Amino acid sequence: MDDNRNQHQLPKRVVVCGGGIVGVSTAYFLAKKGAAVTLIERSSIAGAASGKAGGFLARHMCDGGPLSSLAHASFNLHRSLAEELDGSRSYGYRPLTAVTVSVKETESPSKSPVLPPWVDGGVESGEIIGTTETTAQIHPRLFTRALLTKAVAEYGVRVVIGKVESVAVEGEGVVVKVEKGGDVGGDAVVLALGPWTSKLPELSSRFRVYGKKVHSVVLEPKDDGDVITPHALFATYYPTHGASPIDPEVYPRPTGEVYICGPSVEAEIPDGPDLVFPDRESTQLLKKVAGMISSRLKEGNVRTKTEQACYMPCTDDELPIMGVVPGMKQCYVASGHGCWGILFGPATGAAMAELVLDGHSSIIDLNCFSPARFLRA
Repeated sequence: MDDNRNQHQLPKRVVVCGGGIVGVSTAYFLAKKGAAVTLIERSSIAGAASGKAGGFLARHMCDGGPLSSLAHASFNLHRSLAEELDGSRSYGYRPLTAVTVSVKETESPSKSPVLPPWVDGGVESGEIIGTTETTAQIHPRLFTRALLTKAVAEYGVRVVIGKVESVAVEGEGVVVKVEKGGDVGGDAVVLALGPWTSKLPELSSRFRVYGKKVHSVVLEPKDDGDVITPHALFATYYPTHGASPIDPEVYPRPTGEVYICGPSVEAEIPDGPDLVFPDRESTQLLKKVAGMISSRLKEGNVRTKTEQACYMPCTDDELPIMGVVPGMKQCYVASGHGCWGILFGPATGAAMAELVLDGHSSIIDLNCFSPARFLRA
């Protein structure tokens, strides 16, 4: 009798596959709730989209749809985690103001009071779409790694580097086969593989997660970087040669760097994050637009720190997939968060931890995000 009671009291062993913000958040909250967690990542922590995203957070921009409660819960979690992890110092958490602008080759410099002084190029001001109460930012790679550091140091999360080859349900548990790493067993597994979710044979026949390729550059002003205030710019650039407008986004960071990303396009996903490369034409265009927006971001006034690309994980109905994999007991999936992955990461992790350990989520209602919806369709 004592043996059975002791066995029942052992912590639940959970394997989390994927070292991006969703996987790390899930591992963190699972371990914080008492699970024994092993995190498997094929390359490096936050080595794909979670390390190359802008890190923009908005509480209100998903209002009026099924993503609203997820956005609100996760925005609030980001704020509380920033207090817990000293986020303003360790990963650049700060509130900011979000503004729309139009950028045209022939536009005269704008003097609108809506725009910060460093926006002195040929732009037409739009409107304020986010305030310091509703919008904020983080450096996503630094956040993800800070969260994992705490999970390892305080809650005993174990990290394994290796590619997940397959997942199998065996009896009341699961076995994850890792390339050149043997088998990792557990009572449950959470698959947070981002755009590589559908590369796993066990999932590809059940639902589709595809990738949208996004380019970005990180610029470092040579002088006066500290005068670039915390204003996120949502721009629309109108080329003169008749090409379609594009919608770049500009995010200054507390470090003095400025992150600029461009539009996304569906593209074939390579075998792994290490095989994702930027297209020079796309990154050059982003640098050109940045220079049109601000003289401090013009070529000659900046150092190009990074030119990069990543793949956002997307679904056919534009909703994340979070829940039990149909027909695979004790196997869960958390993927397909699209352009809001950095915002949604913490609440997704907290919800998945509750689902795995308690059988339901209290922080958000997961019903509309269940993978079973694709079977019903």
